Amino acid sequence: MTEIGLKSEASGVDTLGIENARDVYWNLTPAELTEEAIKRGEGFMTSTGALMCDTGEFTGRSPQDRFIVEDNKTKDTVWWGNINMPFSPEKFDNLYQKMIRHLEGKDLFVRDAYAGADKTYRLKLRVVNTMAWQNLFCYNMFLRPEKYKLERFQPNFTVICAPEFKADPEEDGTRQANFAIINFTKRMIIIGGTAYAGEMKKGIFSVLNYLLPIEHGVLSMHCSANIGKMHDSAIFFGLSGTGKTTLSADPERGLIGDDEHGWTDKNVFNFEGGCYAKVIDLTREKEPQIYDAIKFGAIVENTRFYEGTRHVNYNDTSVTENTRSSYPIHHIANAVSPSIGGIPKNIFFLTCDAYGVLPPISKLTKGLAMYHFISGYTAKVAGTEAGVTEPQTVFSACFGAPFLPLHPTTYAEMLGKKMEQYNVRIWLVNTGWSGGPYGVGSRIRLTYTRAMITAALNGTLENVGYRTHSIFGCGIPLTCPGVPSEVLSPRETWKNDVGYYKMANKLANEFLKNFKKFEDYANDEIMAGSPRPRKDYF
Repeated sequence: MTEIGLKSEASGVDTLGIENARDVYWNLTPAELTEEAIKRGEGFMTSTGALMCDTGEFTGRSPQDRFIVEDNKTKDTVWWGNINMPFSPEKFDNLYQKMIRHLEGKDLFVRDAYAGADKTYRLKLRVVNTMAWQNLFCYNMFLRPEKYKLERFQPNFTVICAPEFKADPEEDGTRQANFAIINFTKRMIIIGGTAYAGEMKKGIFSVLNYLLPIEHGVLSMHCSANIGKMHDSAIFFGLSGTGKTTLSADPERGLIGDDEHGWTDKNVFNFEGGCYAKVIDLTREKEPQIYDAIKFGAIVENTRFYEGTRHVNYNDTSVTENTRSSYPIHHIANAVSPSIGGIPKNIFFLTCDAYGVLPPISKLTKGLAMYHFISGYTAKVAGTEAGVTEPQTVFSACFGAPFLPLHPTTYAEMLGKKMEQYNVRIWLVNTGWSGGPYGVGSRIRLTYTRAMITAALNGTLENVGYRTHSIFGCGIPLTCPGVPSEVLSPRETWKNDVGYYKMANKLANEFLKNFKKFEDYANDEIMAGSPRPRKDYF
């Protein structure tokens, strides 16, 4: 035995049925894991001290290969469909046993960790990896128990990840060789055939999205959160490209977390102990906090060096555009510790509306907030994909549909109740186009968006007049410090009422079409938030 964590008796792998692992590396430090990863040919050291690794065939999650075991616990609670696909208990048991046999004689990296900064609601995790760099990823992304607590650590959820182990679809019941399967009854996730580390992070997020609302009445959220000097918390929801990371990274406010949170009757708390940031085209000028966080202990995935150097070329997309970095949250200078804030005062739904229809900021009623939360709208711009000649709508329920085991209306109703109970203001913020759709209008200035969010946070927008949007029903402020009044009205920026309302009707009909699959579960207040196309414009 050495002092680098070889301690199989404390690792608990024998309780999983793994009796003859070669060496078990238990709770190694970042330095030890980095050393092991390089020694095993899993990665390279970069000029900043970060570890560069490749994820192989899969450079992102594989949603079609993520399953949930359907049994007595989940049969009537999970929202089954294309997102939550059922897997039989028998097939799970058989595949698990094959996986355990595969792990015999292998070196294993075991990590004990928490998910959830609030001690009342946290999961105690044990993660078993066959790759050192993936165990470092778990060190970064989950919360790190104090050293004295590790000797008697008793997990209540387990993740086993073996990228080199592949399923036989015909025999094992998977779609293809890779898989990620959640078993709520056995409180376990098994992952194989893919080295994309985000499967572990999002697997546990899905688990919390099931357990917290059902067992504790805690709203789980796919969002970022920060806190001001007056201890006022704010939450930012938004799909990729809407500005969630940029707008929540405010040097005047502390970072609670950048991706996953829970909302209790007392606080908002981060699920994670780190950040998993996109780094495509990263520069210090654009994202100084992320850029400076990529130092020793961090991981960069699927990036490449400038030729002849160890400097990362963040513009290189030769592997994927989904290049990422994982780092512990304390690499961010203004991160708060513990990662907990008070009840939020303001919530922002961020959307990049390429149609140029939605106001740059508007206030939502409870019904509107629940409707837009379930919709989770943004848009792709023309020219980003072959054959896309005009804006394309994108909807993702609760701004995180792939991770929702329960029906979206469950989360929306919880949000509505909390909004009412705590008098929370919810704002719809368009970071997309104004004065016309993409190709005609122009993107709303970031300085204007920041000014509007600042005005919402400091209460200035509570003291201005509002008018109601005739189709979407949201409240548009008449004035906002630092923003020209005409910018606040999307119709005025178009200078073409007929063209504006035709496009607004088009977007409204896209909302209505998308929402049909939720109507049978939505209450009257949610349905009252539906847009109402104007019949005088076609």
